Amino acid sequence: MKKSDIDIPLASAILKGDLVIPDNAIGIVVFSHGSGSSRFSSRNRMVAELIQQQKIGTFLFDLLTEKEDQIYENRFNIDLLSSRLIDTTEWLLENKEAKGLPIAYFGASTGAASALRAAAFFGKTIKAVVSRGGRPDLAITELPMVSAPTLLIVGGLDVPVIGMNKMAYDELQSVKEMKIIPGATHLFEEPGKLQEVAELAIEWYKKYLTK
Repeated sequence: MKKSDIDIPLASAILKGDLVIPDNAIGIVVFSHGSGSSRFSSRNRMVAELIQQQKIGTFLFDLLTEKEDQIYENRFNIDLLSSRLIDTTEWLLENKEAKGLPIAYFGASTGAASALRAAAFFGKTIKAVVSRGGRPDLAITELPMVSAPTLLIVGGLDVPVIGMNKMAYDELQSVKEMKIIPGATHLFEEPGKLQEVAELAIEWYKKYLTK
C-alpha cells in the first residue's frame, strides 16, 4: 500500500491531500467533505480505511485552504467547492501515482452537492457517486446531467435531509438508489451506523468502479 501526503498545485490555491493506493487497486475514491470538515475528519477517515481494505484507493483533501476556511460563507459556497473538486480531479487524472485508475466520489453533507456537480461535469469519467447524509438538493439543476451510478445514504432520524434527498433522487436520471439507515442521525454517530454506511458504499464502488 502506498501512502502520499500531497500538495495539489491548482491555479487558485495549493491544497493539501492524502492519497492512499493499495496494491492491485481497482480504483480511487475521492472524498468531498462537508462544511467545516477537513481531510482529517475522523468519520471520513474511518470510511476511507474500510474502503482501502477492499483494494480501492482513497484521496482525502482539503477543498479550502486554512485561510479560506476561516471565512464561514466559503464552507457553503457550492460553486467554489465544486470548482475545487473539478480542478483536483483533473490533477488526479494526470497524476503518475494514480496511474489512470477509475475514479469515484464520496460526498458528505454539502460535499455531496459538489461531488454531484463534478460528476455532471465529467460525465462517464466518474464511475460512481456515494452521498452520506448529503445535500444533493444543492446541486438540483445539475442532477439530470449526472451519468454516474449514484447512491444516496441518509439516516432514518435525519428527517429534513430525507426529504431533501427524495427531491434530489427524483431529479437523477442515472442508475440510482436511496438507502435509509434506521436509527441513524445526520452524522451517523450511533454505534455501528458508520460501518453500515461504509459497507453500502464499498458494495456500490465494487459494482461500478470496474464497469
